[in-house]
Amino acid sequence: MKLGIKTFSIEPFDGQKTGTSGLRKKVKVFQQPGYLEAFVQSIFFALPEIPGSGFDDGANDQPVLVLGGDGRYFNKEAIRTILRLAAANKVKKVLVGQQGLLCTPAVSAIIRERKLTGGIILTASHNPGGPNADFGIKYNTRDGGPAPESYTDVFYQWTRRIKEYRIAVDLDSQDQDPFACVSLDRPQVYEFPMQENDSNFTIEVIDSANDYVSLLQRIFDFGLLRQLFQRSDFSMLFDALHGVTGPYGKRIFVDELGAPMDWLRNCHPLEDFGGGHPDPNLVYAAELVSCCDPKENANAPEFGAASDGDGDRNMILGRGFFVTPSDSLAVIVANASDAIPYFRNGRLVGVARSMPTASAVDKVAAKENLNFFETPTGWKYFSNLLSTGKAQICGEESFGTSSDHIREKDGLWAILCWLSILAYRNVGKTPVGSFIGVQQLVEEHWKIYGRNFFTRYDYEECDATAAGNMMSGLLQYQEHGDYSSLEKVVGQPVIVADDFTYKDPVDGSIAKNQGIRFVFADGSRIIFRLSGTGSTGATIRMYIEKYETNPSKIFADAAETLSDLIHVALDVSRLEAFTGRTAPTVIT
Repeated sequence: MKLGIKTFSIEPFDGQKTGTSGLRKKVKVFQQPGYLEAFVQSIFFALPEIPGSGFDDGANDQPVLVLGGDGRYFNKEAIRTILRLAAANKVKKVLVGQQGLLCTPAVSAIIRERKLTGGIILTASHNPGGPNADFGIKYNTRDGGPAPESYTDVFYQWTRRIKEYRIAVDLDSQDQDPFACVSLDRPQVYEFPMQENDSNFTIEVIDSANDYVSLLQRIFDFGLLRQLFQRSDFSMLFDALHGVTGPYGKRIFVDELGAPMDWLRNCHPLEDFGGGHPDPNLVYAAELVSCCDPKENANAPEFGAASDGDGDRNMILGRGFFVTPSDSLAVIVANASDAIPYFRNGRLVGVARSMPTASAVDKVAAKENLNFFETPTGWKYFSNLLSTGKAQICGEESFGTSSDHIREKDGLWAILCWLSILAYRNVGKTPVGSFIGVQQLVEEHWKIYGRNFFTRYDYEECDATAAGNMMSGLLQYQEHGDYSSLEKVVGQPVIVADDFTYKDPVDGSIAKNQGIRFVFADGSRIIFRLSGTGSTGATIRMYIEKYETNPSKIFADAAETLSDLIHVALDVSRLEAFTGRTAPTVIT
């Protein structure tokens, strides 16, 4: 069989502009004839125009990509189509994850470890899956990170003017999928001769976990972790929420660290995530939360964790204790140099958080004399800091934490960080006495650094116009400049009221309109922003933070502590009046 290239005419589709992390739409949108082809072909048309993309190197080797996804509905069909588009657009080779599965951090690791040109990830991350749910696609560059705006702007320009797409065909039977013989069931290499340039197009099905697990073994002390897992007073529960990290969890926790299988739950990837919502938070992972609560389960484990659909987010639990993502980031940074070999010997010099993330890590950075950066939401804003050595650990309040080992969020990395801290305190230091658990670690941290009480209210699938009007109203409120109602509740003056703007300290690029914020003199904050991760309507996110150093108050109930600030924020924003929403979809 020899491959040829067939060209099909096509009209542009509206709305193929990427959001915070790729293009996310309903499955039925992607299933429209030519929709997926138009978007991916636009990427292949755009890449040669982008300096440094690897598609612009002239006489250099042809591009090599990695391709895989979170296993959601339409994943395998999309892979088949993208392989045909890649072959027709001068890609030399595509590495495909076994069964079509690759978690997002593994894609980043593979690109970096193998020095590939880039990668295509098929995921809508934490969004639901199934025929009536969501699908997504994003491009990662040769540094392993999500395509920045310098890429996605060119992608979008092409989606608006595209006239054709090119696809590989079997010259002997042009209507047949030439890659029908390719099985994704096991690692194998397939070679296909191309008629156009007398070269071969290669598809290599790879083990989805090998590169990634090998990288994690170089970061963490797996020997010490095995000792933790052998303690009779330690147990854990990991919930993959039927997402892609299920097989990775089995490989790491069971095969490598010796955990029994009953420490894992929902670890078989399903196209619809078992009918659930693969978002590791207190609402969508409620069963795990219940299992980790000794009031509801007498055999509650010492440690609980969950990851999302594509493996880049995480949730950390103790026995009846939830660790906010902001506290999780701060505790990891405070303990990294002692508990994690990768960060020893002064390797940790800087940290970064997204602007809406509570400022707990700021206090650690100040005490440890670390460089500190505040960026907009979106992992792409951390890439320059990580690549230039300005920061080594970054985190977002949306349950995403990672380091410079890759250029994506990494849920399993964050879970292993916590396990490493527990191992260091309970095994590495040869402690005497009872087990030091998650809650004790966090409370010790609060006593040193103070506590940043924090909550996020998500209002999903709001009318986009109504949400935009609410944000405009807040800007007008800032222009008016009377913050007396806010200051009365907080008991502190407002010292910053703006729509956050970020200037990248590496390349000087500027990102505007990244979230409306009110910052008080004591560090308390109210923030509103529109999220770009949904597939329908608009998601309004409201963030409330109150900083407390009084030892008699740091263990107070968070909901009670934040109650007055939440009410005044809702009053000032007039959220209910604009949207009709009387309650958030999710509270974290």
